[in-house]
Amino acid sequence: MQAVIRCAEKVDFNRIVDFLETAGLGTEGISTEKLPYFLLMENSMGEIKGMMGLESFGESGLLRSLVITPDMGEKDLIFLFKEMMLLAKKRRVFNLFLATNKKGALDFFHVLGFRETERENLPEELVHSPHIKHILNVDNSIFLKFSF
Repeated sequence: MQAVIRCAEKVDFNRIVDFLETAGLGTEGISTEKLPYFLLMENSMGEIKGMMGLESFGESGLLRSLVITPDMGEKDLIFLFKEMMLLAKKRRVFNLFLATNKKGALDFFHVLGFRETERENLPEELVHSPHIKHILNVDNSIFLKFSF
């Protein structure tokens, strides 16, 4: 796939919401002001094939809204993560957190440099975010951290 990754813009808002809803994910907390923290991966025809958002809390950030299409390969997914890491660093977010309930994904995240962390070790500002409060109610959620 000839992929292009770029920061989302205000004109992408409805496409992002549609993409998330089609994948069965919620759209709460997503606004046009947060779009500079979203990356879109598009094919040569401009169709969204993957996306990921970063919710910033000072020097810490939560990776969220990761959605990919079934035809997106592992190399493309790694490329999307690497680009998000560059964006986080550019935005001065030096500690990235993510949550997953898929134990099978842990090896993939470990390859990228993420390590499991206990809920008690999450930064206070993350714990108070509505998204994390929701995740904390899911028993099998695993938190991971990457630091620059």
